Amino acid sequence: MKDGVSLVSDAHVYTFNIYYEDTDLTGAVYHANYLAYFERAREHCLGIQELVRMYREDGIGFVVHHVDLTYRAPSFHGDELEIHTRARCESEYRIIFEQHVRGRGESTSRVIGRITLVCVNRDHQLITLPPSLRVDVERRWDMS
Repeated sequence: MKDGVSLVSDAHVYTFNIYYEDTDLTGAVYHANYLAYFERAREHCLGIQELVRMYREDGIGFVVHHVDLTYRAPSFHGDELEIHTRARCESEYRIIFEQHVRGRGESTSRVIGRITLVCVNRDHQLITLPPSLRVDVERRWDMS
C-alpha cells in the first residue's frame, strides 16, 4: 500500500516532461494541468486507436463524472514525470482510474488522482461500459 492506494507493478506507466508553459508564476506546474496529464495517460493506457475506433464505429465516448485530486509535492520545469495508472469498474456504468504522478524513478507520489468516467453515446446519453472494456480492466487490474 502506497499513498493510501494499493498499487502494484502492473500499473500502466506514462512518461512525460514538464515544459515552461506548464508552470505558473511560482515556477511549479499549474494545478489544473494535472487533469490534462491524467487524461493523456488514460488515453495511452486504454489505447488511442481503440478509443478512436470505439467512437467512430460504435458511437461510444467517455466523459468525466467525478474527479478527486490530492497535491502532495510540486513539479517544476524540466522534471521528467511518470503517471502510474490502474483502473477498476465500479459498476456497469462507471470506471475509476487511480493515477499517481511521480518523478522518474521516485516511489513517492507528488499528485494523486481518482477520476471516474462514464460512457455516453453520440447523443450524450449514458450507456453501459462496453463488455470488452470491463473484461480487459478486470483482467489487467482486479483491484477489488
